[in-house]
Amino acid sequence: MKFTVNRATFLKKLKDVQLAVSSRATIPILTGIKLMADSEGIKMTGSNSDISIETLLTVSDESADLSIDTPGQIVLQPARFFSDIVNKLPDEKFTVEVTNGVQTSITSASSAFVINGLDAVNYPRLPEIDTKDAFTLPVNLLKKIIKQTVIAVSTHESRPILTGIHFTIKEGKLSAVATDSHRLSQRVIPIEGTENISHDLVIPGKSLQELTRLLDDSLDEIEVIVAENQILFKTDDTYFYSRLLEGNYPDTNRLIPDNSSTQLTLEANTLLGAVERASLLSHEGKNNVVKLTVKDNSVEITGNSPEVGRVNEQVIFNELNGEDIEISFNPDYLKAALTTFGPVEVTLKLISTLRPFVLVPSEDNNEFIQLITPIRTSS
Repeated sequence: MKFTVNRATFLKKLKDVQLAVSSRATIPILTGIKLMADSEGIKMTGSNSDISIETLLTVSDESADLSIDTPGQIVLQPARFFSDIVNKLPDEKFTVEVTNGVQTSITSASSAFVINGLDAVNYPRLPEIDTKDAFTLPVNLLKKIIKQTVIAVSTHESRPILTGIHFTIKEGKLSAVATDSHRLSQRVIPIEGTENISHDLVIPGKSLQELTRLLDDSLDEIEVIVAENQILFKTDDTYFYSRLLEGNYPDTNRLIPDNSSTQLTLEANTLLGAVERASLLSHEGKNNVVKLTVKDNSVEITGNSPEVGRVNEQVIFNELNGEDIEISFNPDYLKAALTTFGPVEVTLKLISTLRPFVLVPSEDNNEFIQLITPIRTSS
């Protein structure tokens, strides 16, 4: 195998594929990057136990300035080492040539590296996925859905199913839900072209976070293809595979209350700022707790750390209806939830001191919900 390519263009593709490579892979060959050159271009592949990324750099891409002298394939490892070499090469172009089986030379201007590769025949094959149930999503919408729900994904492996986001597609609507048993995020959107498609699947949260890092904002749409235990996200030149989590996701609909005794409407950023200030105190104490008090037509946020001190802040609101209430919560959960809304007006719907409360945007409040479970306190 031998090819010459523009270093900057190649490096961008290489870094994309590198997202899927782990230095702690249980299969040694997966610590490397697979390169395959043919008449169309260079195909790069990276993989781990959860995700695989494959991208194509074509000879027709003018920015690549790519010439294929000899087709072939090789695995270069570790991926980080190969990436570091390419990143430090002195010229804008470089040449990769495989000689003597797996020995690989990387040359640029007066610089020359020779590294030992691995036979690409031993690299695991990517799954073949039937495309008959494919559908498309706007890239910016998919990234927004992930951002709004992944905050509630569990980081504990004791219940593996909760480490993913639960996606259902039914009757032309997509629902995305995540919960770690202490909080819940749910987003529901209509998607065209799925009226006859039905799916129920759980995608690892870590996989989706890597997907958002991969997807460039310049992309318009992404094709989504679901198989029995895999999902494929496909753009013009990149394939992103993720395994699906096995098991039944809990019924979360019953967790979302359909009534409230107090409704507080205010700007998300106003509440976020107050909670951030209160958490400066709560983070210094043994218990990371902040309290919201609604009383006598006023709203107060309190942070208290017996070891350090106390903070009180009267919060400006737009509308308040219902009963007086005190509710304590983990401020980090509320900060994360508020961040997903952006600079909009939100409504808090509260029931009682120990019942979960929800946050919804004041407009389109059926499509997006954040739920947080309060903390029981002694006072």
